[in-house]
Order: sequence, then structure tokens, then C-alpha cells
Amino acid sequence: MAEANRSLSCTPRQRAILTAIVESYIATGEPVGSATVARLQVLDRTGQAIGMSAATIRNEMAELADAGLLEQPHTSAGRIPTARAFRIYVEQLSGGEQPRITPARLSASSRSQIDSNFVGLAGTQAVLQRTSHVLATLSSGVGVAIAAASDGDMLEHVHFSRLAEARVLAVVVTKSGMVRDRVLALDRDLSLRELETAANFLNEHFRGWSVERVREEIARMVEHERSEYQKLITQVQQLWSRTVPASTQTHQTVYVEGVANLISGQISGQQDASRLREVLAALEEKQRLVDLLNAYIDARQESVRVVFDLEEHAPEMAGLVLIAAPARMAGESRGTVGVIGPKRMHYENTMNAVSYISQVFDRMLHPSG
Repeated sequence: MAEANRSLSCTPRQRAILTAIVESYIATGEPVGSATVARLQVLDRTGQAIGMSAATIRNEMAELADAGLLEQPHTSAGRIPTARAFRIYVEQLSGGEQPRITPARLSASSRSQIDSNFVGLAGTQAVLQRTSHVLATLSSGVGVAIAAASDGDMLEHVHFSRLAEARVLAVVVTKSGMVRDRVLALDRDLSLRELETAANFLNEHFRGWSVERVREEIARMVEHERSEYQKLITQVQQLWSRTVPASTQTHQTVYVEGVANLISGQISGQQDASRLREVLAALEEKQRLVDLLNAYIDARQESVRVVFDLEEHAPEMAGLVLIAAPARMAGESRGTVGVIGPKRMHYENTMNAVSYISQVFDRMLHPSG
């Protein structure tokens, strides 16, 4: 704890040097020596250049190393930032007199790239799917987009198609544009006419209802109806309960893109093959990603969040960083968008891209609004 307190009491000059070292390491991936820092333009928190001799820089770097903010990977004279150094760097990006984390600071080319990728898309599902691709491209990390839990989403349309005996494809479309399809294994075969009648019943009676309300009302109807109508209600209940099982009412659709970046990019150079396989397996297990983002990202938060200690919730994610924010539409959370990548990533660009996408989510879905 004493070491952590010491690191937080860096002088303004030490913070400026630390920022220069972190940014140089992000850009090159190479350990940074005092001679390199001397050649860089070291700026204070107001953006003014600080003049320092090489000897002063060496002394300050030694202090930063003693505070646990720099480490020496091998016998070279260069140092690399520790995880705690990256945390301090991110705090500085978000605070100070001239914060650098704001969508307005995202480059015009990045804004144009984001906007052009969403032209013509309609519905939450399409936007979230494209979001994972855009974030992976902009960050060279893994782009992740997760739809909000669907309990409160409203039914727009349901359709049943007969695939084979006692096997049915159910497609549910919600008001937000989410499309959920599921192959159902039924207790008995239903004809095309019976499936069409059940779908028409659901569409006529429950359009605009939440999926949970539909379940409750059908259960009530089954309990109280005592007529020929009962047969239809029973068929509807069987189809609906298997289309939207109780255990999946909070099902969240996950979109992941850019996993190949972990193999060909920076992570593969830092992790052995076994470690990399663990990371890839975790990314493929979508529920793990849902749990991870839900553990750290609050739908009520107003800004992008950077999480360094992912291993506390998912040990296989040790060494990775999450940059994420809730995506809102009409004031309500529609999901979470973010990037998972190595500690050595371009934080300013990635944080601003995530922030920009999360804040203009409403405009993407309603461009004429």
C-alpha cells in the first residue's frame, strides 16, 4: 500500500516524464531510455514544454522505478511502464486542465470512418454488430458489443417455420430491432397451419408486450381457459416457452470481432502459446464476455471506463485491458460497446472512439432525428 501511495504523489515533472515514456512505449514497443526522453518534447499538464537535462531525466526515471512505475525488462538501459503507470496515464488523459478524452478530440478521419460504417443500418442488432467491427479496426484490438438484457424489450413480430417432424424454427423480432432465432424440439409435431395460427395469435394479442409479460399472460390464460380455445393456448405456450425459455430471458446477444488481432499483433509477442489459447477460449465463450462487461460497466455511467484488473473477474484475461461504455438510445441503455486489448494500446484514440460511438448511438439509429 505504501508503494501505491508513493506512486500517486509524483511531482508534476515526474508525471510529465512518465507520460512521455508511456506514449513512446505505446508507439514503438521498445524500452525507453533517458536519452530518448531527452529527445522528446515533454509537456506539462497545461501543454507547455518542460526543459530538462539528461541527468535530471535519469534521476527522475530512477525515482519512478523506485515507486514501481517503471521496470527494466532486461539489462538494457531502457525502462517500460508498469500496469500502475498505465493507470496513472489514463487518469491524466481524462482529467487535468485540458482533458484529452472527449469525442470532440477524435480525429476527423476516425469520425468519418465511424459515421460511414453506420450509413443505412437499421435496428439495434445491426448497429451493435457493425460496432464490434469498427472498434476492432480502429483499435487493432478486439471489438466487443453486447446488447442489453432483453427482459424489457417489446415484441414486434414472431414467426414459426416447420423444419422437420417436431422441429420448428422460431424467429422473434423486438421493437429495438433485435432478431432472435431458435430451433425448437417439440414434444409432438405441429402442422404448418397450427404454427401459423399460433404465430398469428401471438402477433395479434401481444405485439408491444415485453417478453416476460407475454409469458405471464399465456400462463394465466392456460390456467383459466376451459374450452376448445384451450388447445390453441396450450400450443402457443409450448412454442413461446421454448422460443424464449425462462433461463434465457436476460439473454444478451454478443458481437466480437478482431480476435485475429491478438494472434498477429502485440499480445502474441507477450504471451506463450498456452496463455494465448486461454485468452482466445475466453473470447469465444460469449457468456464469459457478458459476465465480464456486466461486472465492470454500469449502464448508468456517463463516460468511458478503462479496466486494468480484468483478472480479478476472469483470470484468463490477465494482462489485457478493457475500454468500454454503455450505449444509449433515448436515454436508455441498449448495451455496452468496448475494446479488449493489450496494455500497450493507443488509449486516447480508443477511449475517444468508444466514447464517440456510445454517445451518438441514438443518432445512428435515428439519423433524421
